[in-house]
Amino acid sequence: MVTQFNQSRVPVPTLGRLATYLRVLMDLDRAKVETVSSAEMERQTGINAAQFRKDLSYFGEFGKPGVGYTVLDLQDRITRILKIDRRQPVILVGAGNLGSALVGYPGFQENQMELVAVFDNNPAKVGSVIHNLTIQDFRNVKELNQQLNARIAILAVPAVGVQRVADELVQSGVKAILNFAPATLKVPEDVVVRNVSFMQELAVLSYHTSGRMLASDVVPPANKI
Repeated sequence: MVTQFNQSRVPVPTLGRLATYLRVLMDLDRAKVETVSSAEMERQTGINAAQFRKDLSYFGEFGKPGVGYTVLDLQDRITRILKIDRRQPVILVGAGNLGSALVGYPGFQENQMELVAVFDNNPAKVGSVIHNLTIQDFRNVKELNQQLNARIAILAVPAVGVQRVADELVQSGVKAILNFAPATLKVPEDVVVRNVSFMQELAVLSYHTSGRMLASDVVPPANKI
């Protein structure tokens, strides 16, 4: 029996944490662990046990008091919630250094994601092969995606022109975009965009490496006139 839930009321951070829980559950399964408690999940993930229970509560009832959670059952239910219990075709746009590295990422298959096509607009790259995938001309994305039926796309292109690329992807049927370009995309309400910014994350890490803020780091307030 599949529990029904309202997708619109599930916070996006909760979905991110579900992916974290799933990774831990997969590790526990490989280690032949049969049950796990919320306290152990906190130890494994660093996410508060109460938060773990709250995240699961959006999707129904899980676990048994005094027993905990069956690892295989919880793993199965989370994969169904995240819809990675089935094949998810993914297309990638941008066959530069980053895009080429992403094509070889082994984690796709572990999560039922199948990278089915790579696109680029550089004639020198079109027709080349990366990890058994032939780079396709981006001008053909609408036509090819009618056959591929990919609803997820990865953008590994420069910021210049990325909005036009996103528009073409939406018109080709894409409903979710993972964007590595340093640009904010404008898309219809029924299309989801997740931005990945290396420099933003590095800036946050840089801040944390400095320890306590020095007085010289604080900008003094402007003098009142």
